[in-house]
Amino acid sequence: MTGTSQSANRRATVVGAGPNGLAAAIVLAQAGLRVDVFEAEPCAGGAARTLELTLSGFRHDFGSAVHPLAAGSPFFSTLPLASYGLEWIHSPSTLAHPLDDGTAVLLDRDFALAKDSFGRDANSWRRLMEPFARNWPTLATEVLAPIHILTRHPLLLARFGLAALPPANTVASFCFKQTRTKALFAGLAAHSFLGLNEPLSAAFAVLLGAAAHAVGWPVPRGGAQSIANVLTAHLESLGGRVHVSSKIERLSDVADVTLCDITPRQLLRISDTDLSAAFRAKLEKFRYGTGVFKVDYALAGPIPWKAKDCLRAATVHIGGSAEEISAAESTVRDGKIADRPFVLLAQPSLFDATRAPEGKHTAWAYCHIPNGSTVDMLDKIENQIERFAPGFRDCVLARRVFSPAALESMDANLVGGDINGGAMDVGQFLFRPTMRHYATSAPNIYLCSSSTPPGGAVHGMCGYHAAKLALSRLR
Repeated sequence: MTGTSQSANRRATVVGAGPNGLAAAIVLAQAGLRVDVFEAEPCAGGAARTLELTLSGFRHDFGSAVHPLAAGSPFFSTLPLASYGLEWIHSPSTLAHPLDDGTAVLLDRDFALAKDSFGRDANSWRRLMEPFARNWPTLATEVLAPIHILTRHPLLLARFGLAALPPANTVASFCFKQTRTKALFAGLAAHSFLGLNEPLSAAFAVLLGAAAHAVGWPVPRGGAQSIANVLTAHLESLGGRVHVSSKIERLSDVADVTLCDITPRQLLRISDTDLSAAFRAKLEKFRYGTGVFKVDYALAGPIPWKAKDCLRAATVHIGGSAEEISAAESTVRDGKIADRPFVLLAQPSLFDATRAPEGKHTAWAYCHIPNGSTVDMLDKIENQIERFAPGFRDCVLARRVFSPAALESMDANLVGGDINGGAMDVGQFLFRPTMRHYATSAPNIYLCSSSTPPGGAVHGMCGYHAAKLALSRLR
């Protein structure tokens, strides 16, 4: 559908100005609709915001900090975002994974460097990842979408399925011999929020590993807010408008077609009479996933890693061996607290001087905990960091702690601290949030949040696919 005088008379409302909401709004505006986006918070971005959370001059990413799927997004790559000032910064290594022997496993974009990190697993790593990295544009278009049977790339998808559908521990045992390689693969798989013995956990490791080689794991100069800012600027160039500090209380207050960058719980709350009882009952069964406990740090200097190679990467996975990471994630999946949690840490100021005053640094770290947990994980997180960076606490000038409830208070989509928009196990992988995917029982209301395919991360594809469906149904 292209812009016409008929479509120009159509009005669209988007509820929520996260990356998916902004992506949906852009697709609708490209088709000629008059689009208004309403955001409850004081600025656009959702979890992709950058704020002074600790001290003046220290700019922290509230949610996402490192963005492989934004850099590799099939939709974002079609937009002139660089012309609005978006600049990706790549750290020398994509990822560092420190070990107790004082070394770190590095993941680099160049496959030729794999031998340095993976030793005799280097060829196995390349055999696993290179077909997907080499065909990234095709792979991303296929997998960052609802599951579908008809495809023009059946061999590529079949190969991905064989690698992605089993548990991560199964794939690692089959492909790798070295404990170092298995540890790094386990850290990648832990992004799934699943136990590493659960089906689909390998999908996250394979997709993120392939992205590391294909597009890298960059940070945007100025923080995640830069992504929201350039998407907003492009939307405004198409005639769309973003209204911040504008919370939608009832969907009956808005216009012809409405796309909601919110989770099922929020949709049920604001859809007064529009949804059928049967559909509401299905949404009420939607399950939210594991939560996170997050800490933002203002630092006097770089983190004093024992393995200096960790200073080469914007992202550091802290958890030790594959067995330890697997045990920690299984504990959380059982509804318990891990004493030695797997910790994801980002240190973007090492590569982006806009994040902190000269000579100072920022970092954030989070670990997985049961949804809605009230347990204070600060000491456990810092103990894990100190394990690989003795003296870390001495570098801390200030910290801001976010429990799951605190995260949800700043972004209503983060229900119970769930940053993925819902559990990503087999049951909610195929039908997310219901068999309708983006559609609802109301013909003019659609969901476009990370509670729809393909799920969490900053890629805009939930919004893109939802808007395309809405346009196809407009008459």
